[in-house]
Parts: sequence; structure tokens; C-alpha cells
Amino acid sequence: MELKDKVAIVTGGASGFGAEIARQFGRRGAAVMVADLNGEGAQAVAAGIRAAGGQAAAFACDVAREQPFRELVAHTLAQLGGLHVMVNNAGTTHRNKPALEVTEAEFDRVLQVNLKSVFWSAQVVAPHFVRQGGGCFVNVASTTGVRPGPGLTWYSASKAAMINLTKGLALELARHGVRVNAVNPMIGETAMLGDFMGMEDTPANRERFLSRIPLGRFTRPADVASAAAFLASDEASYLTGVCLDVDGGRNI
Repeated sequence: MELKDKVAIVTGGASGFGAEIARQFGRRGAAVMVADLNGEGAQAVAAGIRAAGGQAAAFACDVAREQPFRELVAHTLAQLGGLHVMVNNAGTTHRNKPALEVTEAEFDRVLQVNLKSVFWSAQVVAPHFVRQGGGCFVNVASTTGVRPGPGLTWYSASKAAMINLTKGLALELARHGVRVNAVNPMIGETAMLGDFMGMEDTPANRERFLSRIPLGRFTRPADVASAAAFLASDEASYLTGVCLDVDGGRNI
């Protein structure tokens, strides 16, 4: 799954799944723009990629807003010389609680980050891909978008919408040689683990969650990064509209 000669943007790249996606893309030969609200974190990830022999830069921005997204793409084209892969990983959630207790502010933020960022990605990046005759989007959705559970209703709805728009964009952009796919991780050991669990992060509570996963562990950042690298690679050139569950069998 080589990514040599490809330039990729990874949003939400300062931590969690996004940081590992950026690192793995760098190891596989891609030049990576690490984008995140946390500019210092993004710089640290980019520096690590460069220290390992890869090519990377960082850009601090809010990808849920049009102008920062346009600046991100312009900066990538100027600094890295192109753009072939757009990884929409930036995401947030509300705390695990009943749907009717989620505030309007929480709801709006979830939709802004999880959906509006993908909207601007399509509006800004897709025309570039069409002009150059191809490109690839990889959206990081969630198994909750396929199989929702209580407590994360509005987050699940945002990820279900991401899955649907992945398929819709795949249909619309295929004739231009542009592929659009997604990965659907299960709950992972990231900074958002406590929000997803909705309870204290203890060994006993972890076991409760793990008992529902056939392979018996949480999703690791490397699992998501490997799936994203495959979908971004030429080996997946005939795949579009695919939403790949990375969940240890949870959705069987």
C-alpha cells in the first residue's frame, strides 16, 4: 500500500486516529499536511514524520469554516506541490447521555465539525480533483452511524449522514475519476473514549464494552490508519462508495 508521490491532507491530525493516519501515510511515502485546531499538536506530529524521514507540514485551522479550509488547501498546494488524498478525520461528540439532554450548542458543534467540515472539503477539494483528473477522499465515520446505541444519538446521526454523503459523492464524482470512501471505526483508545463510554474509565467498565466486540479489543489508531492507507492507495483504485467497518466484528 505505497503512497509514494501522493500529497495528503489529514484533518484532526494532531491526536488519536488522525495522528496515526498522518504518521502511517508518511511512512508509506506520502507528503502529509497535518491540519488541526491544535496547531502545536499538528506541528509535533509533522515534526515526528520528518524526523522519521518523511515529508510533512502542519497548518492550524478550523475545518468547519469555509475560509480556513480554503487557506488550508492553498497552503498545501503551495508548500507540498499538489493534493491527491483528502482525509476528513476531524470529529467531535457530545458526552454519552440521553438525546433529550443534549443542548442545542452541543448539537450544533457536533454537526459543524463532523458534517460541515466534509461539506467544505467537497466544495473546495473536489473541484481541484476534477481539474487534475482524479483524487481520493477518505472520510472517518463510525460504526455508530450504522448501528446506533443509546446515549450518542446525535453523534450517531452525524456519522450516518457522513456515510450517506460518502456514497452520494462517490456516485456524483466517479465520472471524473474521483473516489470517495469511508472507514467506520469502533470505539477506540483515544481522547474521546470517556465521552463514548459515558461512565468512569475503569478496567471493569472497559471489560463491559469489550465483551460486545468479537475480537475482544478496542479499535487501535493503527487499525484505522491501515484501512485509510489502503483506501487511499492505488490498490483500491476500483473501490468507491465503500464504508469499511474497522470494528473487530462488532457490526456482524
